[in-house]
This record gives sequence, structure tokens and C-alpha cells, in this order.
Amino acid sequence: MSGIALKKLTKTYEDGFTAVQSLDLQIQSGQFVVLVGPSGCGKSTTLRMIAGLESITSGELRIGDRIVNRVLPKDRDIAMVFQNYALYPHLSVEENLGFALKMNRTPKTERAKRVEHAADLLGLLDIMKKKPGQLSGGQRQRVALGRAIVRKPSVFLFDEPLSNLDPDRRASTRAEIRRIQRELGTTTVYVTHDHEEAMALGDLIVIMKDGVIQQAGPPDTVYDKPANAFVGTFLGAPKMNTIPAVIKENGDKLAAEIRLAGSTGVLELDPARVKDGVKDGESCTLGIRPHRFRISAPGGQMPDVLNGRVIDIERLGFTTDLSVRAGDAEIRVRTENTLAIGLGDEVSLSVDASDIHVFYASGG
Repeated sequence: MSGIALKKLTKTYEDGFTAVQSLDLQIQSGQFVVLVGPSGCGKSTTLRMIAGLESITSGELRIGDRIVNRVLPKDRDIAMVFQNYALYPHLSVEENLGFALKMNRTPKTERAKRVEHAADLLGLLDIMKKKPGQLSGGQRQRVALGRAIVRKPSVFLFDEPLSNLDPDRRASTRAEIRRIQRELGTTTVYVTHDHEEAMALGDLIVIMKDGVIQQAGPPDTVYDKPANAFVGTFLGAPKMNTIPAVIKENGDKLAAEIRLAGSTGVLELDPARVKDGVKDGESCTLGIRPHRFRISAPGGQMPDVLNGRVIDIERLGFTTDLSVRAGDAEIRVRTENTLAIGLGDEVSLSVDASDIHVFYASGG
């Protein structure tokens, strides 16, 4: 196994477009790291630089103790699994699994041993004689994963490998990938645009935007303590609500005055959520996840923060999502099904100070 170190890694194309900007990232040996972000954020370009499929404009890339900036892909001791399975259609599952080993002149007995081990690990023993055209999408993806496993690389690289699978198969296949990675202990870098997939798989989540890392950390940390509004709204479904506000000092306490056209409110803030040196009157954005709101009829037992009208209801069986029009904003609220609320009802929203994130124009 090998760790990976990216130091000031940059990729600029001939037309002047910089896809990855001075990226610093330390990946520990055996760690499962997920690069996640919207299309064009630089995550796949970063993966391709690690693989050696994209040249590096500047910076340093280490795999283990070696600087590999100019090392050919075949000499980097990596195995890559792509979105398209790239299986040989005329070869059986068994032959596809052992193809790379055969090309490397691995002895026949060792080759058979590795192929059988990978097939057993992936539940492929019953379909070894079938051709790719006879397999489901999930089976083909497992064969592609098996081809990587038999090589016993120091690093696995995954480029959106589940994008072509239906939702049920995606969930089961990602669970298999995580189980196998834990069993093998191989350092893994995985690219996806799906925040749920990232949270489910990664030891370390790296959120990117415009070629820059916005935040890197364990799943719970990046979800509970987002570094900025982009991270907060990117992770989680339904999306985090963002509400414009102004910081207000009230003695030794801090509050946020909400500024929505046609609707106002004041929220007490948790000092732990507010940056040091914040000034009275400073503009900010409040981030509140939909399930953190409490909802009641106006004038109820809870203190009102925002009053609004229900404009949409989505009943999901285990919960209900509401869209509430408050002033010129649409607030998303997730609540229990036991609440008797209908379209057009007037409601009041409140939230605990500890559940309010505070973001600033300068970031954070």
C-alpha cells in the first residue's frame, strides 16, 4: 500500500484554462478518499493526473516515496476503474479478469489463483464462463472491479464507476466496493458528483469547486461543520436553506436579523458558530438544514422566527417535505407525517441556535 501526496498540483491547458489550481492533499496509506463536486470542478482532472493520463503543469505528485510526475501510467502501480466498463466482449468473465496478468506474463498457476480469489470476493464464480453481453450492468461493473483487484496495485482509482447503474444497483455495488476496499486495505481515490455516494463511501471527503478544494475532512465533519455556504448547500438533501441576514450585538449575545422582503425575524446565534472579530451590522448568510426547522401554527407555543405560507407538499412516506414562502424566499422544511398541514396554510418556523450555520461573503 502507498499514500499519495499532492503538492501545489496545477493543470492548465493550452487555451489558458486552469482546471486544477495549486491543489494540496495528503492521502494516507489505506485511506478511502472521495473527490466530489459539480461538473467542471476539477475532480476527474485530478484523478487523471494521479493516474498519469493527464500531464501536470506544475506541482508535485508522490505515490509512496516516489515522485511520479513523469512516470508512465503502467509504472505507477495503480489500477483504474472507469465509468464505462471497458471489458473485452469476445472474452469470458474469467478471461477478462486474467487478461492483464496474462499480458504481464504472470505464471499460469499464480494467475488462476488471483482470478479465483477476486471472483470469490466479488461473487462472480457462477458466471465465469459468460461473456460481457450476457451480464447485467452490475455484474459487468464487478468484473471491471475484479480486473483491478487481480493486479494487487498500491492504489485504486475510480472515475464515477456507478454512473451507468440504476439506483438500487448503485446502492448495492457501492456497498460492495466499500467492503472490498476494507478487506484489501488498498489506498483508494474515488471520483463522483453524487454527495450521498461520497458520504457513504469516504473516510475523507474532498469537496471541490472551480479547481480548488473548498473543504476536506471526514464525512461527519464536512456535513456538520461546512467551511462555507457552497459546501453546506452541496452536501445534504433536501439542500440547506440559505437566508440573508445581518449580525446584531445584544449585550454579550449575538443574534442575526433576517432580511427578507416582506418578512423579518431575529435569531439568537451560538457563539461557537460565529467567527472571531465579527462586527455589529456585518452581512452574513444563515445556513439551516430543512430537518432542523420546527414548524407550528402562528401564535403557537414555540417562539416565531419566520412566518410563511405552505406552497408545496411532498409526502415521502417516512417524512414530508414542505416549501414555505416567507417574504421573497422559499424555505424548505422536512417534518414528520403526523403534522396536519395543507397547501395554503399559514405556519411559523423556529430553530435552535446550535443548528444555525453562519457564512460570510469572504468565505467561512
